[in-house]
Amino acid sequence: MVVDFVTEFAKLLSFEPIKSEVVSHEDFDEIIIYAKKADAGRIIGKEGSMVRAIKAVIDGCKVKENKNYKITVKIEQ
Repeated sequence: MVVDFVTEFAKLLSFEPIKSEVVSHEDFDEIIIYAKKADAGRIIGKEGSMVRAIKAVIDGCKVKENKNYKITVKIEQ
């Protein structure tokens, strides 16, 4: 549910296609979003405001699913 939300939200913000993957760690799941340089800026937002907003929504969901999430945006060449 959370991974689908983050992926769809990132797709709405970007002009180019993006890819995402989930890497499970011992304590948390890491959602990695691969985007072009200009789209990565849109996803992160000015001073990280968009990513913080996404994390605020995820904080509400993690109580229900009892999981922690980390979002990483990587620039794809």
